[in-house]
Amino acid sequence: MPATAQSHQPRRRRRTSRLLVAAATVVTAGALAAAALPASASTGADARGHGGHGKGHGRYQDVQLLSFNDLHGNLEPPAGSSGRVTEVQPDGTTKTIDAGGIEYLATHLREAREGNRYSITAAGGDMVGASPLLSGLFHDEPTIEALNKLDLDVTSVGNHEFDEGARELARLQNGGCHPTEGCYTDKEFEGADFPYLAANVLDEKTGKPLLKPYWVWKQRGVKVGFIGVTLQGTPNIVSAEGVKGLQFKDEVETINKYAKELQRQGVKSIVALIHEGGFPASSSYNYDCDSPGAGDGISGPIVDIAKNITPQVDALVTGHTHNAYVCTIPDPAGNPRMVTSASSFGRLYTDTTLTYDRATGDIARTSVKSANHVVTRDVPKAPDMTRLIDRWSTLAAPIGNRPIGYVSADIDRNGTESPLGDLIADAQFAYGRTQDPETDLALMNPGGIRAPLTYAASGAEGDGVVTYAEGFTVQPFANTVNLGDYTGAQLIQVLKEQVSGPNEASPKILQISSGLTYTLDLTKSGADRVVTDSIRLNGAPIDPTATYRVASNSFLAGGGDGFTTLGEGTNELVGADDLAAFAQYLTANSSATDPITPPAADRITVVQ
Repeated sequence: MPATAQSHQPRRRRRTSRLLVAAATVVTAGALAAAALPASASTGADARGHGGHGKGHGRYQDVQLLSFNDLHGNLEPPAGSSGRVTEVQPDGTTKTIDAGGIEYLATHLREAREGNRYSITAAGGDMVGASPLLSGLFHDEPTIEALNKLDLDVTSVGNHEFDEGARELARLQNGGCHPTEGCYTDKEFEGADFPYLAANVLDEKTGKPLLKPYWVWKQRGVKVGFIGVTLQGTPNIVSAEGVKGLQFKDEVETINKYAKELQRQGVKSIVALIHEGGFPASSSYNYDCDSPGAGDGISGPIVDIAKNITPQVDALVTGHTHNAYVCTIPDPAGNPRMVTSASSFGRLYTDTTLTYDRATGDIARTSVKSANHVVTRDVPKAPDMTRLIDRWSTLAAPIGNRPIGYVSADIDRNGTESPLGDLIADAQFAYGRTQDPETDLALMNPGGIRAPLTYAASGAEGDGVVTYAEGFTVQPFANTVNLGDYTGAQLIQVLKEQVSGPNEASPKILQISSGLTYTLDLTKSGADRVVTDSIRLNGAPIDPTATYRVASNSFLAGGGDGFTTLGEGTNELVGADDLAAFAQYLTANSSATDPITPPAADRITVVQ
């Protein structure tokens, strides 16, 4: 087991053992119950050990758990809607707040830790991957360096930790220069000071976990165990090459297995870090998820997972869906248990109080409380993070500052069909035509569009200018644009896979190039939501027996996101990377005097 964690002021840097390949202010309080602790727990700070004052320890000790998830390498404040959160006001209205940026996150976390000797910082996965250019250009070494400075204690892996495969994940953990690009500075990359946990990710050959399955935090007799998993469906949303040789096991079975193991080791207080999440009924970060009852305000995969994880686990830190919630969901014994998520991109952090009973070694679950806090930008920037950003920005600037196009207004990625989705699909269609004039259409997965294009300048480039760095932030995956032949019947099936099979509960609506139109009837269920007779290409019905040449990124062409039929293409042609195709299109179709206007996003007719 890793060494005992130290207090944060001062705090020694630690190295994990080498692993295998491998304010705005507070949300509604989220207290689990009104049940009182024993009298000894309320006799003052010295009796309970708050802040660690006094020579002795009381029976009950509050442990602060600070958590966040889905940072995705967003070191600089994210732009547009990706850099804002929504807050419900007392009168029921909402307002938006600018949020995020590692300089501000560091300040908020450090202020939150003040006076708390018993403080742990944990994360729910996707710390890296799909990152802006400042981090992504350097294979996310800057983000790992920032998380080390942030004193992150532990994180689960997420699906994006596998974007570049198990070997690259191992390098992020253990250090070393990039195998093909070498060292970016005069110092060798040291790797993460915190352990990545991957309890449900197994090496196919050995059957053993790829990385450590769990980790135990210890402080003055207090022990809290952490089990980390990613969603079992990771292979469906990561390129086949990224998960080659790996197995992804059931989240509940894995957590329950290692909870028993921790119990056998005498660790009774357990937190699960789960890179899977839910969908709250409101997008406001301070929505009361437990109104009218426990867990009533949330749906999605995390609900069933939470209801089946052993009661031995005291709290769940989740992620993946990029939503904000502080909920209680009943465990298998029917008792409420805290389940949290802090949105994404470093815009929020969660502060959870776990009251540790020294007599039993367990958490007094009825006293657990939790709240999400906004990472506002009205606090001082952390100087060490500013220096880190400046250093890496200097290296990235020659590439990132290059203009690649012009826009007349913000081009957003939100909605069933988005203006930016249409623009990217059109760019891939145009690129496909340069490779094969017989290309008929292009399809783009919405999850591959990571940020909007904003009109306001992000630096010194001027309003309306799209830089390479901004384009990289939109499409950071380095997929290629591939061509494949499909029958009309297969094309129809692809569109129906948007709302059926693994995508039935949470549809993934492909963004489509100009000329393709159809009706999406959301009053129906399953595959019937795509109205077959409405599908047209340039006004003509799709012929089930004809052959159509389709452009898509390599992730989709490999059957990703549940689009198995797209993995059945023939006469394949692998092209250049998708960002190059996007940049080429913007450069060819815009200028300072004739910028691109946001597409109308009217190719899909939605019936609700």
